[in-house]
Amino acid sequence: MDDERLSSPAPHSVVVTARASTLPWLIAIVALALAAWASWRAFGPHKLGDPLATSLVAFQKQDKLTVFSAQLSPVVSASDSALFGLLKSRQVAVIPARVDYTVDLSKVGRDRLAWDAAAHRLSVQLPALLVSQPNLDEGHAQYLREGVWITPTTQDRLTRNNTLLAEQQARQQAGNPVLMDLARSAAKDAIRQNLAIPLKVAGYGDVTVSVRFDGEPAQP
Repeated sequence: MDDERLSSPAPHSVVVTARASTLPWLIAIVALALAAWASWRAFGPHKLGDPLATSLVAFQKQDKLTVFSAQLSPVVSASDSALFGLLKSRQVAVIPARVDYTVDLSKVGRDRLAWDAAAHRLSVQLPALLVSQPNLDEGHAQYLREGVWITPTTQDRLTRNNTLLAEQQARQQAGNPVLMDLARSAAKDAIRQNLAIPLKVAGYGDVTVSVRFDGEPAQP
């Protein structure tokens, strides 16, 4: 048995540890604020223009926005046999994987924006989150092999099967409701920041930005 410092879990079990972090928005926000300030200077303080147009410019600057990422650790097991089942082998693997959650802002047009002048509120309806394909870090994978005799060919076959299973498990875990809720929350925070600051710099003052995804009820 070839033991590489990995304790053996139950076959086919999946242990997922998620570590998520939002990406910094400061550079994008500052750039958008400067663009809004330039527009405000061009039109003057009494000609604020269209707040929806200002918001659409902000979206165009971002295009696809990565709002959240999760680090997953799927645990998978693959088996193999040779010589009519006389030689059996098994390989358990822990393969770290990263999944990114993005919002396609290019799909946000005027039909997804609404400006309430009386309430000083901008409402934004976002398309569904996009979940990337899992990015497997096989360079930091850990393996536990069991078998009397494991040839290089058998080991390659086990590793390929582990990789396929890890990708499937990571994709399933990426759709976990808890992770999806965290990603949506991060997206809403990012959109509020990306829109509220440029609008304020453009002369609209303190604007409330209400954000929701397709399928979510509109806020009163």
